[in-house]
Amino acid sequence: MKKKDESKKENAVLSNVLKKASDFGSKTVVFGKKAAGGIQSGAKVLSEKAKNANYLKRLEKYKPLFPKDYKSKEFNLPNMVMIVDDAVRRGIDVCEGAIGWLGTETGMEVLFLYDEWVKRSGIQFIPAPKCDEIYYVDTFNRNRFIRVDCIFTKAHEEKLAELEHIAYSLGAKRCSVEIVEADAQMTVQRKSVENSTHLGKFSSNESAEKSSRQSASNQRSGRKTTMFAGNCEPKRPELKWFSNDENIKRLIEMRCSDANSIKSTVLELEGSSSATMSQKAAYAIDCAINKMGNKTKLGMEHQATKESSSKMMFEIEF
Repeated sequence: MKKKDESKKENAVLSNVLKKASDFGSKTVVFGKKAAGGIQSGAKVLSEKAKNANYLKRLEKYKPLFPKDYKSKEFNLPNMVMIVDDAVRRGIDVCEGAIGWLGTETGMEVLFLYDEWVKRSGIQFIPAPKCDEIYYVDTFNRNRFIRVDCIFTKAHEEKLAELEHIAYSLGAKRCSVEIVEADAQMTVQRKSVENSTHLGKFSSNESAEKSSRQSASNQRSGRKTTMFAGNCEPKRPELKWFSNDENIKRLIEMRCSDANSIKSTVLELEGSSSATMSQKAAYAIDCAINKMGNKTKLGMEHQATKESSSKMMFEIEF
């Protein structure tokens, strides 16, 4: 009887052990499936992160500019714009839908604008916009950009027109403007000269390096004269290029505030007082356009220096 009871107990213990082993095995299988699923999910997350990281790297590399960013109030239009063919970046995923891209050339920020977006950009280009041309912002209008090789010519035309308008507004009968530009060039030549001098029994060879400086000054002048009917009621003209020129400001004050006592005068206007741009800015533009491979016939710095040393003789009669 005892043997039967012991046998039942042993069978029960064995059954319980087998059941626990079975339950443990089932749980292990379930855990294994969950672990495998977790690994796959983690790998997918890592893959997505890698894709996003690569995308961000390409964004940083190509720096595309999209319409919503361009139209944003926080966006500041660079001073230099180059018009480019949109085909140059066609097929690059991060550039799809962009109007161009932003770049930096020798420290100057540049907007490379696709030609198909020129009309929608709201920018006025002077002269007519063309592919591969570089434009720089107008001194007095942020939405107006002038082709770099036309900047000084355009400014010169505007200055002449402004002086004529000043004469007209002040009631002049006649005015003339004479432009004198001094273009000085300095060249340094170094020569190695070897002289042999014989003094009696003594002979000496001396080698000397001499420097000779040559300067040439070429003056180009032009004169423009305009006749008016005359007006006894002078008006204060709106100034742009000559708003900081003391000679022009005094002329206006004398004509408008002193019972028209002035009858005629000749003003010598220094080019530096109505400079198109500083020589530092001109040098920066030169560096940027040279880096982009678009050299102008005459460097901007050269033209700025020449303009600064020029004079405008403004003669006016009332």
